[in-house]
Amino acid sequence: MSHLWTIGGSTVFLCLIQCIVSLENGLARTPPMGWLAWERFRCNTDCKNDPENCISERLFRTMADLVVSEGYAAAGYEYINVDDCWLEKERSPTGQLVADRARFPRGIKSLSDYIHSKGLKFGIYEDYGNYTCAGYPGVLGYLQTDAETFASWDVDYVKLDGCYAHPSDMDRGYPEFGFNLNQTGKAMIYSCSWPVYQIYAGMQPNYSSIIQHCNLWRNFDDIQDSWASVESIIDYYGNNQDLVVPNAGPGHWNDPDMLIIGNFGLSYEQSKTQMAIWAILAAPLLMSVDLRTIRPEYKAILQNKKIIAVDQDPLGIQGRRIYKHKGIEIWSRPITPLFQNYFSYAIAFVNRRTDGTPSDVAVTLKELGLTSPTGYKVMDLYEDVDYGVLTPQTKIKVKVNPSGVVILRGDVQPDYNRRLPFYTTQKTVYNPLNQVFRVRTNGF
Repeated sequence: MSHLWTIGGSTVFLCLIQCIVSLENGLARTPPMGWLAWERFRCNTDCKNDPENCISERLFRTMADLVVSEGYAAAGYEYINVDDCWLEKERSPTGQLVADRARFPRGIKSLSDYIHSKGLKFGIYEDYGNYTCAGYPGVLGYLQTDAETFASWDVDYVKLDGCYAHPSDMDRGYPEFGFNLNQTGKAMIYSCSWPVYQIYAGMQPNYSSIIQHCNLWRNFDDIQDSWASVESIIDYYGNNQDLVVPNAGPGHWNDPDMLIIGNFGLSYEQSKTQMAIWAILAAPLLMSVDLRTIRPEYKAILQNKKIIAVDQDPLGIQGRRIYKHKGIEIWSRPITPLFQNYFSYAIAFVNRRTDGTPSDVAVTLKELGLTSPTGYKVMDLYEDVDYGVLTPQTKIKVKVNPSGVVILRGDVQPDYNRRLPFYTTQKTVYNPLNQVFRVRTNGF
């Protein structure tokens, strides 16, 4: 079905949202991981006075080198993403986007080629509006042209912001740009800011459509370099989990924004908390930090492969806050391996108190929802403590530092010798998108 518009005396046929095919790029089966410039380097365009930190090809080449040489790529971080402020203020005479000629003298294709030569992938930023948030040209009026330009530059990941656009137009516009990306034949992750701008405008986002057309999307505020900002994001996802959790899954993710670990605003304990909760949330892990100066203890958090494995769990089920009382929170995420109708779990105990002393939390596995009679092999993912195989009746006690976290992994144990006759007749069908898990919190 199409509608007829008349613009300036000429007739234009535009396809309605219903006829725009859904995103079928096969990408982001687990949450994307990489490095992103924005939170740490913002819109610093002063390469004359600050050449080491301005938004330039030099910065992105340097960070690509460090992602490889410092072990981040080996841990799973693969995207190097440019954000706002990479453009000239005007398009070319033929309507193409042009990178700032002084700061990107070799052009974006050269930068993309360099990043690919390192075995990494390249991401870029634009905006569904007349301008980007920083006032550079947006894609409005040039959707096909810009999609084809990105494909010609061998872009792997496109973030589309929503400044200088009408939120009511986004239900059509974001799918339309995604359609143009698909039409290029080049598979590109599509990161949308679609729902957050509609939420700010008092609209209820159509998540069914967002899931169809975007690989990831923003729901809430931009992260800032502070613990208060991280806490506000944690609260948003806990308080709105019934709405947002069912939308996450392989190929489409809620995005709570960048990892700010290693910058200025978070303590060591708070940094551990952000990494753990982002893993529970099945969040994209996009570092925004100066990799040239990061301290070893923060680097170790970002490269914690056991917590990364939770984030990258192939089931793609986003976790939930299952307990909240007097500053203590417990978050739970079902993960692999499965044994028949029992999940394994990652469990994060978070201490939001500020009274200066660690808090003890004692709870049985059963109260956490870990009920398999075959038991669970339990490990502490930061301290590398192996608790062995515990039964559902086992009470565990953890000591959680103020604004800190303890994150455990409980892998369900098969017990074929005792349970084989029963389980050979059992089949479990589950849908990660519809999976609901709840535990009783009485008695914590």
